[in-house]
Amino acid sequence: MNKPYIIVHMMTSVDGRIDCGMTAQLAGEPEYYSTLDSLNVPTRISGRVTAETELTRGGKFNSQNKEILGKTDFAKNATADSYNIVVDTKGTLQWGKENGNNFPHLIITSEQVTKDYLDYLNSQNIS
Repeated sequence: MNKPYIIVHMMTSVDGRIDCGMTAQLAGEPEYYSTLDSLNVPTRISGRVTAETELTRGGKFNSQNKEILGKTDFAKNATADSYNIVVDTKGTLQWGKENGNNFPHLIITSEQVTKDYLDYLNSQNIS
C-alpha cells in the first residue's frame, strides 16, 4: 500500500481558539482561501467545531435511542473524486440531505456513537 500524500493547510489563532468569525477578520484571510483553491486538493478535513460553524445546518442531533454502536463499522453512501471529511466522534452534528454534492460528507465517529445517529447519516446519504 502506498502512503497518501498529505498537505496540511491551516489557519489558527495564537491561543488555539476555533473562531471562524475571528479568523475571517485576520490579515491574509483572502490569501488563505486562494492558496487552498490553488492546491486543488481533492479532499478536505474539518473538526466538529469548524464543521458546525461552516458546513452544517446548525443545531445538535438529539439521539432518541442511546444504544451505542460499540464496534468498527463503515458505510459508503456516495462515490466521488473528493470528499469533506468531518470528525464528529460523538455524533452530534445535523446535516442537510446529500444530493449529488461535489464534496459529499464522510463523517468519522467513534465506536461510542449511537446507532440512531448512524441511521440518521444513512438517511441523509452521508457516509
